[in-house]
Amino acid sequence: MESLRIIAGPCQHENLSMSLDIAEHCADICAKYDVEYIFKASYDKANRTSIDGIRGVGFEPTMLDFLSLKETVNVKILTDVHSTTDIAAIAYKYNEAVDVIQIPAFLCRQTDLISAACMTDKIINIKKGQFLAPWDITGILSKTEDAKEVWITERGTSFGYNNLVVDFNGLQYMLDNLGVPIVFDATHSCQKPGGHGSSSGGNRDYVPGLTRAAAALGVTNFFLEVHPNPDNAPSDGPNMVNLQDFEDILHDIVEYSYVPYFD
Repeated sequence: MESLRIIAGPCQHENLSMSLDIAEHCADICAKYDVEYIFKASYDKANRTSIDGIRGVGFEPTMLDFLSLKETVNVKILTDVHSTTDIAAIAYKYNEAVDVIQIPAFLCRQTDLISAACMTDKIINIKKGQFLAPWDITGILSKTEDAKEVWITERGTSFGYNNLVVDFNGLQYMLDNLGVPIVFDATHSCQKPGGHGSSSGGNRDYVPGLTRAAAALGVTNFFLEVHPNPDNAPSDGPNMVNLQDFEDILHDIVEYSYVPYFD
């Protein structure tokens, strides 16, 4: 069986102190279960539901905090990008701050963005758009030949208005056919995009069951947004996991992980 990997952190990087607390907590628990851990946080949530949505503290302050975080906690860091300018700055000015560049779901077909990310020395995690069929990812992967390494993240599929579902048939298809690591984003899969009118809703209570199902299916890479007080988070609070529940979810992932019956 492949080793397990967990990508976890807040939706937005709010301040260094909070990100340090989250990274240390998750890193300690992952070490306890012998699971690889990658911290995640965003410097700018550019696709908020409304103009009033809080976007984040910005690129440069976050990069400086990432560097400080790495001096304290020995972790890799993932962050999402929205422009080729930011990718260039990560590649040349803040190369030590970021290990994994994430292409957001809404931008997963933007060729220039993908091409620029692939020219760096970073791992590229591309989130599958909610509007795409699993086999449509093949076209996106054709744009990544220059990449160091590519991951694809399943984060739910549009199901009518303001709702997402997890297509486990599609998840199995991607595991069997795409030839790259597949990540399951359990928290965004529970999101209800725009469900609160001026912001997105969601239901974090569904996260544990979905992670157990994905682990049993054979997924070995998981993405979770966690927060010490998700109900007061600036974004994605309804579907973010409370930090105190992280260990229970990780324990279940380990317990339910698929072990092949035949070699």
